[in-house]
Amino acid sequence: MNISVIGAGGWGTTLSILLHYNGHNVSLWEHDRAYSKDLNKCRINKIYLPGIEIPKGITITHDLNQASSNQHILVLAVPSQFMRNVVRKFDYNDVRNTIFVSVSKGVENKSLLTMSQMLQDQLPFLDSEQIGVLSGPSHAEEVSHRIPTAVVAASTSIATSKSIQAAFIVSYFRVYSSTDILGVELGGAVKNVMAIGAGIIDGANFGDNTKAAIMTRGIAEISRLGVAIGARTETFAGLSGMGDLIVTCMSKHSRNRFVGEKIGEGKTLKEILKTMTMVAEGVETCRSVKQLSEQHQVSTPIIDEVYKVLFEQKDPVKATTDLMTRDMKSEV
Repeated sequence: MNISVIGAGGWGTTLSILLHYNGHNVSLWEHDRAYSKDLNKCRINKIYLPGIEIPKGITITHDLNQASSNQHILVLAVPSQFMRNVVRKFDYNDVRNTIFVSVSKGVENKSLLTMSQMLQDQLPFLDSEQIGVLSGPSHAEEVSHRIPTAVVAASTSIATSKSIQAAFIVSYFRVYSSTDILGVELGGAVKNVMAIGAGIIDGANFGDNTKAAIMTRGIAEISRLGVAIGARTETFAGLSGMGDLIVTCMSKHSRNRFVGEKIGEGKTLKEILKTMTMVAEGVETCRSVKQLSEQHQVSTPIIDEVYKVLFEQKDPVKATTDLMTRDMKSEV
């Protein structure tokens, strides 16, 4: 198939290489003209995926029209808060028969839409069967080295989810199919907020017991919120829920856990973000999911405390203490 990856960050670059070696005709779009030229010349993404060669068979371009026209699949690897600005530039005639696959993990600010919902909002001519997502515990740093990984391809159409599954699956990248697109998206997005909380625990040196509590009660919050919005409970026990939560809360590769860790050590959010070249999706998604929980009247105490630490300068130790001293509850 002809497949174009929109966004040449670490994940977009990794997926373009995977798809190339899976036999597809692959294009990779980079938004910065100068960096696109550098990628073409060096064939290594020195900023976002150092040390991994980009095969010469992959077309690297800064031309969005070139990247989006005559493609069977468009893989959207742009950070969620910038995705709309990219997709609004697509020409209807170029993409009317294309399958869109979002691999970004976030909820849009203001609109409070997931990426699949945003696509239908921004490109109303698309049929729901043309929209899918790919999500799960999958750090680019590991997938690029062909470390065994399992993820989920989801769409409201089982045929579409299986088409995405077939396009991506290789010996080291196992893809499962699902029709719960909303659950798969929300699991991937909200776990980034929980990972910030887990990082705060690491930075403040609370210990493994505390981190396990945050992760376990975190998946309970994600599930409550997801079900209230229309997702299925069982999705959050799978790869795109608990699986992604585990890897993002535990891994040295996790940008969201890193943000939380530095906050736990005493740094401010502004100081931390200044030092980062990659986007920590959980920061802005925290704003969105807090609003979603209020809109749907769902109790999300961990999300609420992470929000207060990030945006209201609440002391991380006080936030943890407040979580621990809430009124007694039943676990289920």
